[in-house]
Amino acid sequence: MKITEQIKQPIAYEMELFEQKFLLSMSSKVALLNRITHYIVNRKGKQMRPMFVFLVAKMVDNGQVSERTYRGASVIELIHTATLVHDDVVDDSNRRRGFFSINALWKNKIAVLIGDYLLSKGLLLSIDNNDFDLLKIISVAVREMSEGELLQIEKARQLDITEEVYYDIIRQKTATLIAACCSLGAASVKPNSDHVESMRKFGELIGMAFQIKDDLFDYGNEAIGKPTGIDIKEQKMTLPLIHVLNNCTKKEKSWLINSVKNHNKDKKRVKEVIAFVKANNGLDYAINKMKEFQAEALTILNTYPESQYKTALEIMVNYVIDRKK
Repeated sequence: MKITEQIKQPIAYEMELFEQKFLLSMSSKVALLNRITHYIVNRKGKQMRPMFVFLVAKMVDNGQVSERTYRGASVIELIHTATLVHDDVVDDSNRRRGFFSINALWKNKIAVLIGDYLLSKGLLLSIDNNDFDLLKIISVAVREMSEGELLQIEKARQLDITEEVYYDIIRQKTATLIAACCSLGAASVKPNSDHVESMRKFGELIGMAFQIKDDLFDYGNEAIGKPTGIDIKEQKMTLPLIHVLNNCTKKEKSWLINSVKNHNKDKKRVKEVIAFVKANNGLDYAINKMKEFQAEALTILNTYPESQYKTALEIMVNYVIDRKK
């Protein structure tokens, strides 16, 4: 059985019902809108975010979920999808999960409007049901994601970035959404309880480990078989590179910065940067940090009694750092 199927097993019924409710939550009187939202739903990814919502809810409330849990999962998926649609416009990307992106098929103007529509649908789903606590959780996540992206753009221009700033960027850009999924799950069944904050922290730690794993893929992995160097080409500062930059000689540092700034399209130079980062323990350092975040997440999980939902979340935490793509 595939790992994602294993994780999904204890919430298979909820995920099936969620898919129906999610499609309904997107519906509109505009035919073009419905055509595009159907296209989006039929090309869904692994659905890790709603899985977090349901697993956390069932773990903290003895296997129970409520209508609020379904709404929380729908809100997070609506808003996550909106950000992906907008990201593809910003990045001028024509593909998403192996399929054409919305902007590739319907052009930028429609893609931006679709993103806005999905965002408003998510907000209204919470407001119409008085789920103001859930709305606050997701609104904070959206604000942080935007700030994280802008912080990364600002820092990429300078290329002189500390490890602390890097953690701030990935906490806001990536970890905040997974943190929102987990706290939404807890809040949907146990509002105003300590579970909401402990699960938020749990999700944040997984998100940090997840992003570092993504950084490592740029230096090659079993599935790809060779380094991609895409982050270097895009002048993105990732943990392996930051660690080496902050721990090498002045001469090496200026060579690295010059390479990333002015020779990032030169394949041979990018290969040299990758080799230098590997030789100077950049990857080992990042792997250790990733494992620290993973261990911290598992420590929080271990404060909960044994259950199939807790086991599925443990598999999820390990999958985040063991995945091959």
